[in-house]
Amino acid sequence: MRRALIVSPHFPPVNAADMQRVRMSLPYFEQFGWQPFVLAVAPESGQVVDHLLAETVPSTVPVERVAALSAPIGRLFGMRSVTVRALPYLYSAGKRIIAKERIDLVYFSTTAFLTMPLGRMWKRRFGAPYVLDFQDPWLSDYYDAHPGSRPPRKYFAAHRLNKALEPWTLAAADGLVSVSPNYVTTLHERYPWMRHAPSETLAFGASPCDFEVLGRHPQPNRYFQRGNGAIRGVYIGRGGDDLATGLEIVFAALRAGLRTRPDAFARVAMHFVGTDYAPAKYARKTVEPVAQRLGVGAHVDEHTGRIPYFEALQLLSEADFLIVVGSDDASYTASKVYPYILARKPLLAVVHEQSTVVDVLRETRAGTVVTFSSAAGDAEKAEAARQLCHAWAALVDGGLRPPETDWSRFERYSAREMTRRQCALFDRVIARAAAARAA
Repeated sequence: MRRALIVSPHFPPVNAADMQRVRMSLPYFEQFGWQPFVLAVAPESGQVVDHLLAETVPSTVPVERVAALSAPIGRLFGMRSVTVRALPYLYSAGKRIIAKERIDLVYFSTTAFLTMPLGRMWKRRFGAPYVLDFQDPWLSDYYDAHPGSRPPRKYFAAHRLNKALEPWTLAAADGLVSVSPNYVTTLHERYPWMRHAPSETLAFGASPCDFEVLGRHPQPNRYFQRGNGAIRGVYIGRGGDDLATGLEIVFAALRAGLRTRPDAFARVAMHFVGTDYAPAKYARKTVEPVAQRLGVGAHVDEHTGRIPYFEALQLLSEADFLIVVGSDDASYTASKVYPYILARKPLLAVVHEQSTVVDVLRETRAGTVVTFSSAAGDAEKAEAARQLCHAWAALVDGGLRPPETDWSRFERYSAREMTRRQCALFDRVIARAAAARAA
């Protein structure tokens, strides 16, 4: 059985979106011929944790957690991120594991991109090929293409660093995994040599066992009470200026419904939870201002703070309907759609026409999709809002019944199937590396 070192700095019990692929894949790696070893960073005070996440990780998987420089020392050198402060320790631990366990391949699955250059450093020393998983763009041109958007703090300094490190890291990379085909296309255009390396576009995958764990350990709902006559809609995940187009469509549809179908819409209350990754003192609301501008602020509340994963699943389970709002970036993939589908609730999605969410929901019949384009103007947004309002009213008129999901088609998006495809890519990388050595 081949051995893979999986670098996932954020790992259970830390509740971070970028560890979900690894967490959900670990139960299946050995079925496809790979023994995983996980390298992570130990949790720190202030990180959002969910100890139930550990219940979903097989106890047989070796997990090594390294420390990081203390936060006060890190701040002296401008290193606030725990993964950046842990880089020397990740490097040393990775060297030891690769040598001791005779690792065949290193796999980085994280949005902590500054850990990825370690792959080239380890490869130079041990010869182990490495695969990079792009869950988000590393070197992003989003703000160049959207000059009206406000970049986050320290964007320009980080952009310069990323512009140096991404090509250096990709120069020796052996394979790519990505949640979006557009990310792969962009990397192939930037680095033509990567066109010959194995690549695979993979969603995170769906894990039904998460809802089984939730059934054994119900979580508190701190955001709304059921049974008071309200029709509760829930969105969980980040906000941001790039969601403005989708939010405008949602709230324009709600406004139209309140005007033309008050019987269906007057009791609607929408809850947007976990919309900003920043600490509370830096968090910025990006949903409520749009709702207020469109005149439906009384029906919308926004909680910026992130919440534990299983608490989020509890909210999905207690909602009357779910809403997915996509980015105006065509490459963005809302990985949250899989637990939304598994919650078996009426689902409304407003996403970019090129989003992979469109194909998933239409193929599985798990929800209603309304789309918009990159150049969506007032007329296009008004038509999308009209379609959404009509679909929304139909759900309410139908008693908010669960969708008739085609679960046989949904199986292709399962965590097991996604792991099979990951391992198949690992096999291709190993075969290519062996052929290169033989030549």
